[in-house]
Amino acid sequence: MMENLVYQIALTQIPGIGDVLARNLVSYCGGVAEVFKQKKSRLLQIPGIGETLADSIHKFDNFKPAEAEVKFIEKHGIKTMFYLDKDYPQRLKNLTDAPVMLYALGDANLDADKIVGIVGTRKATDYGKAFTEELVETLKPTGALIISGLALGIDVAAHRSAVKNGLSTVGVMAHGLDRIYPSQHKTIAKQMLEHGGLLTEFTSGTIPDRENFPKRNRIVAGLCDVLVVVETGVKGGAMITAEIANSYNKEIMAVPGRVSDDNSYGCNALIKLNKASIVTVPDDVLITMGWETSAPKQPKQQQMPLGLSTQELAIVNFIRSKTKAGIDDIAFALQIDSGNLSLTLLDLEFNGVIRQLPGKFFELA
Repeated sequence: MMENLVYQIALTQIPGIGDVLARNLVSYCGGVAEVFKQKKSRLLQIPGIGETLADSIHKFDNFKPAEAEVKFIEKHGIKTMFYLDKDYPQRLKNLTDAPVMLYALGDANLDADKIVGIVGTRKATDYGKAFTEELVETLKPTGALIISGLALGIDVAAHRSAVKNGLSTVGVMAHGLDRIYPSQHKTIAKQMLEHGGLLTEFTSGTIPDRENFPKRNRIVAGLCDVLVVVETGVKGGAMITAEIANSYNKEIMAVPGRVSDDNSYGCNALIKLNKASIVTVPDDVLITMGWETSAPKQPKQQQMPLGLSTQELAIVNFIRSKTKAGIDDIAFALQIDSGNLSLTLLDLEFNGVIRQLPGKFFELA
């Protein structure tokens, strides 16, 4: 078993071989150990493997780093998950660019029934941190696993609130398990080991280089059922995570803010472009995901909202006639261009007239 682990780790250390090609190699060669035993002519027949990569694989013989990593793993009780293992997270299994190898500390269930990713800027405002804490507290009855990147700002606020509320929480790191970055998060990281854990695709000795963070972000995006973006500018890790989550067809939600606030630019853009549904109160996440934990409310008689424009009334009446309606159906039926419709729907959401459901569907609030 240890010999196979050496091969698994070594596979991730072959120059030029990423996660997609690693999967191809294992599939075509019939096993991870067999990758290192193939003739060059056979390697050249594998899609994506050219002359240079075939040489790199065929001549690879430096297993010492992998052997040293196995010793580190044994010494610190680290759990390894190769993409073919039964305990590899199910939410990542069908993602072609997911890590072929994961390393974990702690006791978190990465196949939890509900997983919520919470991300945002490192320069979080008091409002953003307070909203994050309120959101996690609201999620407490669901027993959801809270996942984030252990970064400054919104990330660590989510982790701390999860620990405080007795929820399991996992920090996905952009470096090896031999360090904590930033270093001021060592205390919360230690607490997280008793309430979840730490996860990475990087071996020990890997430092938090710039290019590692987008890789870290795709794990957060891939593991969560819903990604909540609390505060972010138009660029940064949270927006990268949201874009990746969108490519994975994950539910994305964003907290809107004033158009003049730097920390709201990204969230407002995600909502405007229909890449994220709106979160104005933490309960919105429960409603969108169908995770309400309270007794069902008695239906009340719907009344026509006052002060709506002719176009808004038409949209409300259309949604009412369908119970719920998709944005494309509304645009086609009412002959409204998508840009205008998106802004109108956003106004109706802000005013509490409608709410957005998964899949960009809308219903009356």
